Amino acid sequence: MVRTLRIVMLSLALGACTHATQKGGRDQNVITEEEIDASGGSSAYDVIVKVRPNFLSDRGKTTINGAAPNKPSVFLDGVHFGEISALRSLSARQLGSIRIYRAWEAQQKFGNGFVGGVLELKTRQ
Repeated sequence: MVRTLRIVMLSLALGACTHATQKGGRDQNVITEEEIDASGGSSAYDVIVKVRPNFLSDRGKTTINGAAPNKPSVFLDGVHFGEISALRSLSARQLGSIRIYRAWEAQQKFGNGFVGGVLELKTRQ
């Protein structure tokens, strides 16, 4: 009984710590393959503008000297691909998902230097 209660309490605690980014059962930090197809966009940039334009928003000044980028960097299949302008060169048909990582998440996953965040694009399998 005590063990079961501990498991339930732990489950509730973990559930409270998850991101509240889901709307209608979808993670608002991810553009899915279905959303990419439905958008009608021809490039990754077009898709983002139509589906989640907030992914492209300026994060504002991120350092005192202003030298750090304030827009997300782009990663394609785990490899640094460039800046926002690189999205125009990627065909929407080849994309399986697009995910935004905010600054704190990007630094944990991709390392220092991504204070503007990261847009992680994955190609279709």
